[in-house]
Amino acid sequence: MSTNLNGKVAFINGGSRGIGAATARRLAREGAKVAIGYAASAIAAEALVAEIEAAGGTAIAIRADASDATALTNAINNAAARFGRLDILVNSAGVLLMGPVDQFSLEDFDKTVAVNVRAVFVAAKAAAAHMKDGGRIINISSTNAQRMPFPGGAAYAMSKAALTGLVKGLARDLGARNITVNNVAPGPIDTDMNPANGDFAPALHGLMALQRHGHADEVAGMVSYLAGPDAAFVTGADLLIDGGFAA
Repeated sequence: MSTNLNGKVAFINGGSRGIGAATARRLAREGAKVAIGYAASAIAAEALVAEIEAAGGTAIAIRADASDATALTNAINNAAARFGRLDILVNSAGVLLMGPVDQFSLEDFDKTVAVNVRAVFVAAKAAAAHMKDGGRIINISSTNAQRMPFPGGAAYAMSKAALTGLVKGLARDLGARNITVNNVAPGPIDTDMNPANGDFAPALHGLMALQRHGHADEVAGMVSYLAGPDAAFVTGADLLIDGGFAA
């Protein structure tokens, strides 16, 4: 077990499954106390807490609907109050809604923006209020912000591309406090949302330099790097971890 994050507290929005859960495990192994924000997966969140604690870590689960600004802000405030501080925010909650523009509903567009963009701003604002010098804000973006090679993904790609501008602006706003703000941009990762054995997987692999799905643990490793001391000079960046999807 590494001790890079000993004494640190992390809030992971969307932390009960997939990349968020892998990140919770990784940061806990690095020594951080972890608050797992979840919207609906209470059973999965509590099971993850039990797993982390059984391995010697410290974790709690807090319900946090990413589309509800008040609930998300309260969850972050509660985590900071529970642990006495907040050092790391990971925005992993997201939705993937697809469809051609002539069939894509305004309701789905608004949901995409609410969860993938607005919630990131809300969480960053809430977390920054608790962070001291050296805080870390890390968003899970997507390689689709740079490359959308098939139809039906306009709204999703737009939502992830928006994080690039948001991160650059927040990096400037918070740089004087030595708080870094970065995006991690995965390609196809083996999760419930995009399984490696899914019908669409072969087509995705054909677009990649490394013709396989990535693993959530691989993304968590990059998040861990950004959260740790070695990344103190990295801010305002989009870091691809996509097997060459956007190459």
